[in-house]
Amino acid sequence: MRSGTRATATRITQAAAAAVLAAVLCGCASGPGRAPARGADGPGLDPPSDLASRADAEPRIEAIRSGGPNKPYQVLGRSYVPETRDVPFRERGLASWYGRKFHGRMTSSGEPYDMYAMTAAHPTLPIPSYARITNPANGRAVLVRINDRGPFVPGRIVDLSYTAALKLDLLRGVAPVELERITGEEIRTGAWRRGSVPTDAGEPAQTQLAAAVPPPAAASPTPPQQRASETPIASAVPAQDVVLVTAGDEVAAAQSTRGWWVQLGAFRQREGAESVRRRVAADGELGWLESLLTIVSDSAMHRLQAGPYPSRADAERAGERARVALGVVPVIVERR
Repeated sequence: MRSGTRATATRITQAAAAAVLAAVLCGCASGPGRAPARGADGPGLDPPSDLASRADAEPRIEAIRSGGPNKPYQVLGRSYVPETRDVPFRERGLASWYGRKFHGRMTSSGEPYDMYAMTAAHPTLPIPSYARITNPANGRAVLVRINDRGPFVPGRIVDLSYTAALKLDLLRGVAPVELERITGEEIRTGAWRRGSVPTDAGEPAQTQLAAAVPPPAAASPTPPQQRASETPIASAVPAQDVVLVTAGDEVAAAQSTRGWWVQLGAFRQREGAESVRRRVAADGELGWLESLLTIVSDSAMHRLQAGPYPSRADAERAGERARVALGVVPVIVERR
């Protein structure tokens, strides 16, 4: 009888320990992205006043260990195998954020969580690594350092720090984002500073890219032109680094390209953009769009864009037509 009582007590203790462990592992996914309950999570009581202008994370080469935070693990019955190679990775999904409830607690990297730093948690990206997170709803993009694991909620791909979510205007709740990992090669060459923001629209089969995507070849530079700027690209792209490809003929960027454009997709390989253009050409009902298509290529990306349009409203109307016809998520950009 006494031994049976001891066995029962042991099972209860083990179950309680398992529950505590699950809560710890789920950490940053348990509260972020929802309207935080009073006293549960949310911003700090006295947040710094300069958060909106706080600098992004600065990518630098950091060794990726095969063990530690990058070893396979399980949470809530699901297995995760973190990537340990230095490979490109792009993903679209929902973002959430975590705040004071976890501020100061240890992250998976062994570093204390700082809700005011430009960091994020991801289930499988290497720790540490860097990623560009873009909010397609407003074109804002930030660079964050991945130093934690999570979220573990279906559909969510990243948990942002409070400051990263603030800069992306995502504090109101869970919202769609686009994520691109910054590779070691891009850090070594400085290519990440060109600020390309992939949208992956039109290439749903490659929403997540890994080793199958080789680093892009550098585009041949054209003679210096007037500088051009595109939003939502994080930093201006010099026009001399841009090649416009129209109907298969390369032409230099010129003032005639100014205006509003509908970006249907951004691809590491030119063939991705060409395949979408062929798809448009094959559809007899998309003749209005085919004649407006241009592939804008730089050393990092090939962007399929339609335009130019004289106003943002005109571009948005065309983008909506393209969304319905092609099932893509267009991004409106302005080239000045």
